[in-house]
Amino acid sequence: MDTLANDLLDERSLSKLRWRCRRGLLENDLFIERFFGRHEATLTVRQAAGLEALMDLADNDLLDLLLRRRDPDGDLARPEVNEVLAQLREPPAPR
Repeated sequence: MDTLANDLLDERSLSKLRWRCRRGLLENDLFIERFFGRHEATLTVRQAAGLEALMDLADNDLLDLLLRRRDPDGDLARPEVNEVLAQLREPPAPR
């Protein structure tokens, strides 16, 4: 495995990724904001690549994955995508 993939994302890359993750559906934005709130400080280059792959999807396709209506398949069924998707699907913390 490439050791650079486990490096933490630098501030500039993180900022660009956050911008890239802006979505048209509020539901997707809620999942993504919760993800960044929890994982922003520990996000690796590898995880960022998985998140980028998810952001290439149409909003409704992304929402289907987030709501477990379907699982990644084809080129999307990669370890880094599955890892980030599991993090995105984590339920909100109890209040």
